[in-house]
Amino acid sequence: MSRLKITALMVAALLAVLAAPLLFPPTQDTAPPITHGMPWQIDLPTPGASRVFGLTLGGAKPSTLSDAQRAFPELLKLALLAPPEQPLALEAYFESVSIGPLSGKLVLTVAATPAELGAMRDKAAKTDHLETGIRKFVLNEADRQRAESLPLAGIVFIPAARLDESIILQRFGAPAERIRQGETLEHFLYPNKGLDLVLDRKGREVLQYVAPAEFPRLRAPLGK
Repeated sequence: MSRLKITALMVAALLAVLAAPLLFPPTQDTAPPITHGMPWQIDLPTPGASRVFGLTLGGAKPSTLSDAQRAFPELLKLALLAPPEQPLALEAYFESVSIGPLSGKLVLTVAATPAELGAMRDKAAKTDHLETGIRKFVLNEADRQRAESLPLAGIVFIPAARLDESIILQRFGAPAERIRQGETLEHFLYPNKGLDLVLDRKGREVLQYVAPAEFPRLRAPLGK
């Protein structure tokens, strides 16, 4: 092969490389990674809505289960739960997540109508009976995919590290109300942030988040 032909082939190859981005443009990630903040960093994007861990509760565009999976790389487990004498609940949870220097368990409640939940139960791929008396239904693949597009109704974070009163007041500020429950539990209520922080002097603390507009459903079981 002559030097002229070799040169022509090299030029053709170079042009092909340069033209490749035009012929096959790189795919754009339409859903950028979610950046989540600390448990006390609660934003209020619109009236009645809140945003924590990079996830929005309430409002016109609440986050979905799929958004939660993008926010945390850990394995997400999903199940339909039927507690004794209580309504069905669709919950997803991460056994352990890392949020900055903190770690803990994250539980997500998925919003769905009773009819939707009943249909999922009837078509469940598997049913387990837990020692607590709760029946656990494993969704079939079609319902699991549908669940990923449903909005989140609530978030529960159970930190591995212990909290105490001084840390709570320093990080979250003074609550609107404090309610004791039994001998060991005390609720620190932040209705404008949609947060009920439960301090357990003999166990692990629990942080329950809902949209501020939905806070009455957290407050109601606590009585006057």
